[in-house]
Amino acid sequence: MIRTIVTDPLASSNLAFKKVAPPQAMPWEALVQVKAFSLNRGEIKDANDSKVSSRPGWDFAGIVIEPAKSGTGPQKGARVVGLLPMGAWSEQVAAPVSMLAEIPEKLSFTEAATLPVAGLTALYALRKGGMLLGKRIFITGSTGGVGLFAHQLAAQSGAFVAGTASTEEKAELVREAGSDEVIIGYSAILSARQFGPYDLVIDSVGGNTLAALLPQLAPQGVCVALGFSSSNTATIDMMNLVTSGGKTLYSFFLGEEATRQAVADDLSLLAQLIIEKRLIPRIEVEANWNDIAIVARDLKERKFSGKAVLHID
Repeated sequence: MIRTIVTDPLASSNLAFKKVAPPQAMPWEALVQVKAFSLNRGEIKDANDSKVSSRPGWDFAGIVIEPAKSGTGPQKGARVVGLLPMGAWSEQVAAPVSMLAEIPEKLSFTEAATLPVAGLTALYALRKGGMLLGKRIFITGSTGGVGLFAHQLAAQSGAFVAGTASTEEKAELVREAGSDEVIIGYSAILSARQFGPYDLVIDSVGGNTLAALLPQLAPQGVCVALGFSSSNTATIDMMNLVTSGGKTLYSFFLGEEATRQAVADDLSLLAQLIIEKRLIPRIEVEANWNDIAIVARDLKERKFSGKAVLHID
């Protein structure tokens, strides 16, 4: 039997540990002994809202203990990072090799565990802007896991990048990540227009922020909507959107993107960027997975920026 974390409506945090049978891998899956996983606000919210028992968790890093029977993917003993639609908060997982990348010895499990959701989301959102050299980009939610990765990657593209922060202290984090300008205070989002118009907007806030940013798109500009931390509804000025023409509002869901992207290759790319010091995960919290209730609560309440990683002993 192995330990795993499940949602439990009767538990105070809606999370509990449970012993279950080890996973049985399909021919295209490898068995991985999980060493670390990172937390994302989306999966925490889903877990907290769950009314039935389920097995949450998306990001993980660990060691292959049984390679895929198909003969593809990382072999036994390989250090890997991977992405699952659910169930990653577990001592062992069965993962499709298409969602699994081998990582070098120089990369820690802690660093690797930050990459799947936050790193891939940032990478794929930026790709929606095409060639970014000389373009202007605006990123909201800049101090979160996705935001900090997006700023670092965008800074290497030759684009002008503006971001957001709630305080001057957090603004410094965004500047360190490579932002050219930082707008402080979400209520001042309209002042972003002084640095626009933007060829690419990456928005994780939604609501009034999304509505205010759409008119600031340049001709042929793209707004990638990947979250709604402030509100899941927005009132959009359709006259402006339609009469300006050529602008795109792109709905982004990583699970759907992953069906059309080379996830394993892209995880390898992100891992290599960390090795080369061109990408630096901001890990604010490291703890044992027994502390998941506390860390999950603090992340949901935005008590820290960046990523939280939990280790399985």
